Amino acid sequence: MMFTLFPFRRRWLSIVLIFILWLSFQLLFTSCNPANFRTNAAQVSQWVTGTIGDPKTFNYPFNQEYPHVFLFTTEGLTTLNGITGKIDPALAESWKISDDKKQITFTLRDGLKWSDGEPLTADDVIFTYQDIIFNPKIPTDWKDGLKIGSSGAFPKIRKIDNRRVEFLFPEPFSPFLYTTAGSSTNSVGILPKHILEDNVKSNDAKGNPQFLSTWGTGTDPKKIVVNGPYQIESYTPSQRVVFRRNPYYWRKDSQGHQLPYVERIVWQIIESTDTMILQFRSGGLDTVEISPENFSLLKKGEKLGKFTVYNGGPRFTTTYIAFNLNKGRRQNGQPVVDPIKSRWFHTLAFRQAVAHAINRKAMLTNIFRGIGTLQNSPIEIQSPFYTPPGQDVKVYDYNPEKAKELLLNAGFKYNARNELLDADGNRVRFTFFTNAENKTRVTMGAQIKQDLSNIGIQVDFNPISFNTLTDKLANTFDWECYLLGFIGGPEPHDGANIWSPEGGLHTFNQKPQAGREQLIGWEVADWEAEIGRLYIKAAQEFDEAKRKEIYAQTQRLAQKYLPYIYLVNPLSLAAVRDRIENVKYTAIGSQAGTLWNKYEIKVAE
Repeated sequence: MMFTLFPFRRRWLSIVLIFILWLSFQLLFTSCNPANFRTNAAQVSQWVTGTIGDPKTFNYPFNQEYPHVFLFTTEGLTTLNGITGKIDPALAESWKISDDKKQITFTLRDGLKWSDGEPLTADDVIFTYQDIIFNPKIPTDWKDGLKIGSSGAFPKIRKIDNRRVEFLFPEPFSPFLYTTAGSSTNSVGILPKHILEDNVKSNDAKGNPQFLSTWGTGTDPKKIVVNGPYQIESYTPSQRVVFRRNPYYWRKDSQGHQLPYVERIVWQIIESTDTMILQFRSGGLDTVEISPENFSLLKKGEKLGKFTVYNGGPRFTTTYIAFNLNKGRRQNGQPVVDPIKSRWFHTLAFRQAVAHAINRKAMLTNIFRGIGTLQNSPIEIQSPFYTPPGQDVKVYDYNPEKAKELLLNAGFKYNARNELLDADGNRVRFTFFTNAENKTRVTMGAQIKQDLSNIGIQVDFNPISFNTLTDKLANTFDWECYLLGFIGGPEPHDGANIWSPEGGLHTFNQKPQAGREQLIGWEVADWEAEIGRLYIKAAQEFDEAKRKEIYAQTQRLAQKYLPYIYLVNPLSLAAVRDRIENVKYTAIGSQAGTLWNKYEIKVAE
């Protein structure tokens, strides 16, 4: 009897189990689905967009990622106009530059307030610059953009009254207005003195300011006070950040209505670009950046899907690979980079051979579907300071035979299996990272691995999470080669922290920032130092033609010595639901150039 009933009992249990699993899956899917979040939310206007990774900090001076929450929450004295590329007033309603270009006086708007209702005054501006940026105990990349001249001096700042602040410079400093542009790349956002001052003045057990650990992602969002159009309402790791309209934001429309129009922004954290596209197509997202492999699919679906594909032209971004050129040793004597591999990486002919071995035209055709241009410069193509190839800016066309010739002339050799060896017989092999969430970069990395195998180099390609990769670049320095991109803008000085040898994003030869374990024997090459000096020289010049020639020199040096091997510059593309109104699409600005005018956006329900 038992043997005849048992199969039926197993079947019944299986049915129950399947039902339970189905129910659990439905609950899980429902709780994570952004469309469902929209339905369950209060009946307020909102738009849903996405990002591929969790935020790393809610403390703007320590941010090194893009996109970031400060695109929504923080403003500076000025802002970058996404249409004109010019500097517009923001927290400051006006400014005056002295005839000798050594003094700028800003006048704040009357009645500015923080998101908690407290007044925003000149004291907050003084606090942000004097107590945070200029504070030697606080490591922030904002410092790099404000160091003036060869001495690296900071401007002096003086309060005139509650609405007026004066900056005094030891010499003319042309990029300064760009550095004040809030949530634009590498620009300063004003921070609340009444909330953060005690954390700056008090130290932890190690003698460091408590500010260094303030406003991490574990902070209650209600305690984070901001001045931008939105404040953080909630953060659920690996799911979403929700932004709520800041009731004290200063902007009003021409009829006097409070801005922004949209009450809530839901920033979905989605693990991959493929999943993000799927969620957009299913109606879960209102906006999504388009990668080349998805362009045709989405372009064909515009009418049926009730969305519009926007093209802002070439992105203000540089995509590249880099080798670790750091010659330093850790405090225990261990070198940052294996000495054998370090010798390869420091051989200029090796880097030039790698550049010639990468088939960038095939990359543009096959991976980017022809949607973009080849990149031959650290300065973006759209910048007025860009110098095109042909003016002594070296270009590395695809030429594997030239690559092999360079390697052989540099003392490398091939064995019977056409594997590349160095002069001591070591197989040329290195580890190559990119961020796994970005499908386009993973595909680019796979092609580079294949291209380099054609000249005998073995590449161990290892896509990892973005946060893990940035930790290697900024903190542990435990990497050999990587593929990523930098976000830039019309002003090349945005890249000062990339090209200054002591800059916070000088990744190919990173010096540990303040508060980190320092390296022994860290060295700077002559060409590397010269690029840093040229960036200082360009910042002293107000004549745009002369500045362009100085930046042309930096391009020539960068392309000759190849600290970064540039690849392809894609177009700035995005799909936006037709219910999202007042879109002024551009490659310039914040939110990856998609919705730089967030405060003007409306949602048609």
